[in-house]
Amino acid sequence: MKKVDKDVLVDASSRLLFTLKEEELDTLLEEFKILQAQMEMMKEVEGLENYEPMTFPFDVSVDYLRDDVPSEPLSRDDVLRNAGSVKDGEIKLPKVVG
Repeated sequence: MKKVDKDVLVDASSRLLFTLKEEELDTLLEEFKILQAQMEMMKEVEGLENYEPMTFPFDVSVDYLRDDVPSEPLSRDDVLRNAGSVKDGEIKLPKVVG
């Protein structure tokens, strides 16, 4: 397992375009140490390799979703009328990348 230290956390946060304060780095580093210790403890469980990893905690063979009723899509005018901001016949969205 890759060693996680402050340099790794600073690099990861800068790649994600945010910075961490020193106390946030300390807290995150402590959380990673706990997580790594828990992962090491899992290696000590006998027979663990005989089990398949769980990908979802619930039985997904039952469909809990509603049945869709076919319907006509909204007209362009209805969509634009419901939009918060419209410019030149298009929905105007806030800028999300600097």
